[in-house]
Amino acid sequence: MKNRMLILTAILALSSCQNKDNSKNIVKTIVQDTLSKTLGGTADLSEVSEKNNKEVELIRKQLLILLKKDLPAMTKEDRSFYYEAFDLNNDKKEEYFVGFSNSYFCGSGGCSGYILKNDGTVINRFSVTDFPIYVTTSATEKFYDLIFESGGKFHLLKMKGGKYPSNPSVQEIIKGDVPKESTKVLDIQGKKLEKYSF
Repeated sequence: MKNRMLILTAILALSSCQNKDNSKNIVKTIVQDTLSKTLGGTADLSEVSEKNNKEVELIRKQLLILLKKDLPAMTKEDRSFYYEAFDLNNDKKEEYFVGFSNSYFCGSGGCSGYILKNDGTVINRFSVTDFPIYVTTSATEKFYDLIFESGGKFHLLKMKGGKYPSNPSVQEIIKGDVPKESTKVLDIQGKKLEKYSF
């Protein structure tokens, strides 16, 4: 979707810069053709990474399994997610942070989400958090420690027994600001992450 919007924006910009009648007809034809292909779903999206497509499909399949009992109660709008990949344990395989931003998964305490391994298996399900999540430079059990915001406070989550705690709101509150060297992930509001359906 993001690529389609970029294509449309570029074409519209080109068409607005033209001032010759002959050029206008050519540009107009290109714009109309591209718009019809983009809206019809036949535009060339070869720039979309194959890796990205595989990641999205893996996450979709896993969410359909994990949320199988919930699916009948969910609306079409509820069945959407955001994700961001990050290698949490320096094994050269990215883990996936999966988050939601709709009323089915979010309440007054925050939203739910998952951290999945590269093969789609669940590392964690988490609740009552606000996005973004921060990955620190410190590690426990070979996995980076995480900072989640919940209830307006930042909480430190450390790996224990192969899992992070599932409820950030009851974990240690960090004093002061999030360390500057921390990496923001799943910044749903600030980073224009693409929304995917499942």
